[in-house]
Order: sequence, then C-alpha cells, then structure tokens
Amino acid sequence: MKIAVLRESAADEGRVAATPDTVKRLIGLGAAVSVETGAGTLSRIPDADYAAAGATVAPTAAEAATEADVVLLVRRPEADRLALVKRGALVVATMDPYGHQDAVKAMADAGVTAVAMEFMPRITRAQVMDVLSSQANLAGYQAVVDAAAEYDRAMPMMMTAAGTVPAARVFVMGAGVAGLQAIATARRLGAVVTATDVRPAAKEQVESLGAKFVAVEDEEFKQAETAAGYAKPMSAEYQAKQAALVAEHIKKQDIVITTALIPGRAAPRLVTAAMVASMKPGSVLVDLAVERGGNVEGSVPGEIVTVGDGVRIVGHRNVPGRIAATASQLYAKNLFAFVETLIDKKEKKLAVNWDDELVKATVLTRDGAVVHPAFQS
Repeated sequence: MKIAVLRESAADEGRVAATPDTVKRLIGLGAAVSVETGAGTLSRIPDADYAAAGATVAPTAAEAATEADVVLLVRRPEADRLALVKRGALVVATMDPYGHQDAVKAMADAGVTAVAMEFMPRITRAQVMDVLSSQANLAGYQAVVDAAAEYDRAMPMMMTAAGTVPAARVFVMGAGVAGLQAIATARRLGAVVTATDVRPAAKEQVESLGAKFVAVEDEEFKQAETAAGYAKPMSAEYQAKQAALVAEHIKKQDIVITTALIPGRAAPRLVTAAMVASMKPGSVLVDLAVERGGNVEGSVPGEIVTVGDGVRIVGHRNVPGRIAATASQLYAKNLFAFVETLIDKKEKKLAVNWDDELVKATVLTRDGAVVHPAFQS
C-alpha cells in the first residue's frame, strides 16, 4: 500500500496534504509514504522532517506517484499531475468541481477514483474530516488580520493622556464558520462588532461571541436554513428589505468582512457599489467570496482595489493558504482521519467500503465514469 504526497502546482498554493505527524501515522497503518521533494517547503516543513518521519523523499512528482495506491493533494490535480497517477488509484483532494465539469471528466477518463473532501457530510463522525470548516475557520481569522493591515488606524479603544481613540467598527456578513471566527478575532482585537446572516440559528451564535446581530427578522427569515445547515436562497422581497437595512448600517462601519457562499452557486451579491461609496475614507472591505464571483461589487480576485475616497476592497485568493503552515496542519489531519477509514488495520492494506456514507458522499469518479449524482449528465 503506497501513499504519495505531491507538491502543489498552483502558484499561490503553499499548503501541503500531509505533515510529518500524519506521515508517521500513515506508516503506522502499514503504508509506504512517498513525498515529492519540496512539497512542504512553503508550509515550513523541510524534506528532512518527512524523511525523519519515515517517508521516502522522491526527487520528482513522477517518482513519488509511481505505483501509488493513494495520492494526497490540497487541490484537484492538473493534467500533468493526473497523467502520473495509475488507473484505479484514489486521488484525495479538494476538487472544486462546480463549473469544472471538464476537469471532472478528465479524472474519470484517467481511470482514477477522485474523492472530493469538500463534499464530506456534516455528521458527527466526519467532523474531524471537515476540510471546509478547518480552512474556513482560518480564513475568518486571516480576513481580520488582512483588514487590520489595510486599516490605517488602531482597532481597540485606547484611553490615553493625549485623548481617546475610538474602537473600530467591524461588520461581518455571513456567520458560518468563517464569519464566527472573524467575529471572535475582531472582538479579541478590541473592535465593536456587528454581524448578519439569513439563518436564524446564527443570531444566538453571534450574540454568544459578544457581537450584535443585524437582520430583518420576519417569517421568511425564520425558515431560511436547510436541513444541512446552509442558508437558503432568499426571495427578492426579503433581499430588498435586508439590503436597505444593511445599506444604512454599512455607512457607519470601518471594516466589512463578507463570507457568504452557497454550494454550487455563484456567491450572492451583498454589498453594492453604492454601499461601498457610502463608507468613510480609509474604510476596508474584505471579500472572502471573491473567487466565486464576490459578495462585494467591485472586488477583484487577487487584488486590493481602491475606490472612491480611499475605500479599499481586499480580494485575496486562497486566504487559508496565506497562513499555509497552520492550514496544512489542520488539512493534513482532516485527510488522515478520512484515509484511516479506508484501511484495514489488521491486513494493513486498502479496503474501501464503497457503501460507507462518507465514501458515497465524496467520490466523484470511479472505474472510468463520473459517479457523483450532482455531476452525472
């Protein structure tokens, strides 16, 4: 049983799919682990640490992937990496399949079993495998750090002999995992924090962190959550009422952080150009949904845009990857927890239970076909 860990090929990706700790655990389950040289460099993990954990450090991706039964990655493999993987092998990564059906078909044509970690069901036994939560948590934290770096004033209230510095006002839009961490981080920095979400359950969570909840709390709001805990698309009437409330609120804010995403859909537009224009000079918006079309009108993936009288819109790509060392630590543990369920501990070999709910929920391609129901044509 060979497991390969490849270096990420995307220019802005510093994360890695395994750490020395998870490598050691995989070896303990009977696997031989091969790591491509330099795979952990941007996460501050030298090759020597992988070797000390028992892995073979391979000089090229081709050598690392040769005859591997499982290939671990952070992102979906590009064509050059996919070509190195043997037919029948498992490729475990965040696959980002929506809008990339050609890439999903390419994995099917290559004969690999592609496992999309972001499709892990939100059930108790899978909490430790939830890559969306582990990475969103860090994105929420980093969003506040990035906002503070762009905001050229102090965040907390300071009472000094020279006068009082008012606390920054931070508004977090979307109170999922990323939003809640953003609230907590902004509060730790001393900001006055408000937040909004269309899910009624979010109100109590927001208030438990010491922030004020802002929303139109009508009957539609009370029914605005799916069984899986995601926000439902709201009616045009509700969106108009909420937008009016938010527009008035945003005028008074120093920092706005948007985190709203709906799986399989473009990110909802939460902040219009008019709302941005209404903000004070020096205000900052951080759009965590910029890679999905953006919550903020005018946000640009990979750029910090200055509009109007010096309002900055931050559109960093791959925000968890901006703190790669920490993100890799959590992501690698997510992957190990899942891969462990695929291994027969007595026989020390792969023994995938294709009827396991975790496997059925995450497998995109198998035996040359696209098998996930969301992507079958």
